[in-house]
Amino acid sequence: MLSIRLSRIGKKKQPIYRVIVTEKRRDPYGKFLEILGNYDPRSTDKKLTLKEDRVSHWLSVGAQPSDTVKNLLIREGLIKSDKKAKAVAISKKRQAKLDEKSGAAAEAAKEAEEAAAAKATAEAEAKAEAEAPAEAPAEEAPAEEPAKEEAPAEEAPKEAEKKTEE
Repeated sequence: MLSIRLSRIGKKKQPIYRVIVTEKRRDPYGKFLEILGNYDPRSTDKKLTLKEDRVSHWLSVGAQPSDTVKNLLIREGLIKSDKKAKAVAISKKRQAKLDEKSGAAAEAAKEAEEAAAAKATAEAEAKAEAEAPAEAPAEEAPAEEPAKEEAPAEEAPKEAEKKTEE
C-alpha cells in the first residue's frame, strides 16, 4: 500500500519536510518513489509547495495521505474533506493527575454555582418580602369573598326545601 507522508530534512531545530510517496511499511528516511513537494513549518506563512498534478495522480492510484499531509492538502484545496484532529497520547500517570485536577475543578465550580444560586434565592426572597406587604391584602380579599358567597348559596336551597316540605 502506498502512502503520502512527510520526511524530515534540515538542520537540528530547523525542520523542513519533504512530501514523499513511499510504501506504507518502509522507513520514511529510506527509499521513496517520488518527491511531491516541500513543507516549511517555521516560515511565517507555513510555506507548502506541491506538484499538484503528481499529488492528484498518486491519490487516484490509491496512495493514502497521512493525517498531517491530509490536513495540508485540505488547506491547499486539493482534497475536500474535514481536517483530522491531532492524536495525543497521554501516559496513565499524567491522565490520573489531569482527572484529579478536573475533579477538583468540577467540585469548585459546583460549589460556586451553589453559592450563586443561594445568593440569587436570597435576593429573590428579599424582594418578595419587600413587595409582599403591598400585594398580600389585595390577594387575600378576593380569595375570601367567593368562599363567603358560596356558603350562603348552599344554605338557601336547604332552607327552601325545608319550607316546601312543611
